[in-house]
Amino acid sequence: MYDVFISYAADDGDWTGMLAERLSAHGVRVFFDRCSLRPGDIVVHELEEAIRASKHGIQVVGPGTMTEPWARQEYAALVQASARRGLRLIPVLCGGGDVPDFAATRVWVDFRKLSGPAFDAKAAELAGVLRGGEQVRKARADTELLDLARPRTRRPPAESAESAEPAFVVCYARADVAYGERLVDQLSGSGLPVWSLGHLKWGDDYLWTIRQRLRHALAVVVLMSPEAEESEDVTREILEGQRHSREFFPILLRGERNYLLASSWYLDARNGDLPGTDALRLLRRLHDSHHFRDSDHFRDSRHFHDSDRPHASQLSHLSDRRSLAPRTAPVVRSPVRGSLITLEALLAERETEHADLLTTTLLLEAVDRLGTGWLRRSDGKRLPEDLLCGIDSLWSRFSDGAHGFGAQVRRARVRGGRHADFMALSMAYGWRSSPHETVPKYQHFTGGAGNHAFFPTLRNPQSEQYRDWYDQWTETVLAIHLRLRERG
Repeated sequence: MYDVFISYAADDGDWTGMLAERLSAHGVRVFFDRCSLRPGDIVVHELEEAIRASKHGIQVVGPGTMTEPWARQEYAALVQASARRGLRLIPVLCGGGDVPDFAATRVWVDFRKLSGPAFDAKAAELAGVLRGGEQVRKARADTELLDLARPRTRRPPAESAESAEPAFVVCYARADVAYGERLVDQLSGSGLPVWSLGHLKWGDDYLWTIRQRLRHALAVVVLMSPEAEESEDVTREILEGQRHSREFFPILLRGERNYLLASSWYLDARNGDLPGTDALRLLRRLHDSHHFRDSDHFRDSRHFHDSDRPHASQLSHLSDRRSLAPRTAPVVRSPVRGSLITLEALLAERETEHADLLTTTLLLEAVDRLGTGWLRRSDGKRLPEDLLCGIDSLWSRFSDGAHGFGAQVRRARVRGGRHADFMALSMAYGWRSSPHETVPKYQHFTGGAGNHAFFPTLRNPQSEQYRDWYDQWTETVLAIHLRLRERG
């Protein structure tokens, strides 16, 4: 049994030998072919057996790694072992190498600028992880944290059953990492479960890890700042939290509120202070109410029924939020052009649910209804023509005409604007299969969507905690489609 199998290209052999020597000196059982193979061994068989017998895999990535056939074959074998049996694959960068696409969503170890004592210290930390020790939590504001916009890979179904323990997930831009780490320490010191990017370990598939953490989050704590609003990473994290109807706990550090969270209560921390006693008490209540909200009956129910909804007394923490809210709220405006670019990127990457939520947000913002989260009939009349056309064009282009407002209008048009018209539209667009079908939660609602004209749904998952969410959705859809009817 080995702790780690090291794969490398021939040109990086001497550097890899130095790394293997340092790891072995720290007690790591290393398979490094130059030292581990013996005369007369059948190389292919020994390498295959060594990979099967290793708990971890290191892919040393140098300038020529992906151009050397033998290194590519070893790399492919490590990727398969990672997918099939959970081997932790850790990219280790040396020289001027770039991470290959299939490893691009994993947290790498960067040795490219290290030598002497710095090299030895990093090797010692890596050895501790390979031996099963805990990696030191750190603020990952350097190149070890990849951008979420890099090439994506889908986790194989065999590993999709993994789950994360519920915790408060702290999301922040790199500019806010110092406050973010102070906040994580405060919450952890208060006995609250908390997770942030600093908890990522080398070899983690960070896209999968972040999504799993957000899916099971007790609440999503978003640090709001101009840098966070411009960050594609933070935008995607917010949309993923909304997709799963998670509660949000935004904290304003600088500038204005994030437009995606305009309807959420927020804590004003522009003076740099950490949350006070009242805010921590609120988080404690959210933590304690988790067992009710995720009880077997409530978690397994795929549909909304009045009997499933928490009573007002069980959501009493909402009143605490109002008491903590600042007296003056910064004006919230979304960068529409930039948001349409983000919408285009989401649709190009087939992040359909994220694009759906962003579409609704853009329409709400256009008529100053972000704070309420839904549209009235009169609001629909004020929607800009160019925004409607821009949104429709993007949805149509990336779905080959299957989705978008144009596709919906071709399926069914609103008539007099009555609630009965909404039922007819929802049947035509595939939002329900019969008038008597109960509408499920958003994540289940869109999970099997394959119908033409299904998107945009114009649903706002953040409103689903309120009893009148269905009426709000109805009014929003009718407002939009009455406006489309006026356009002809």
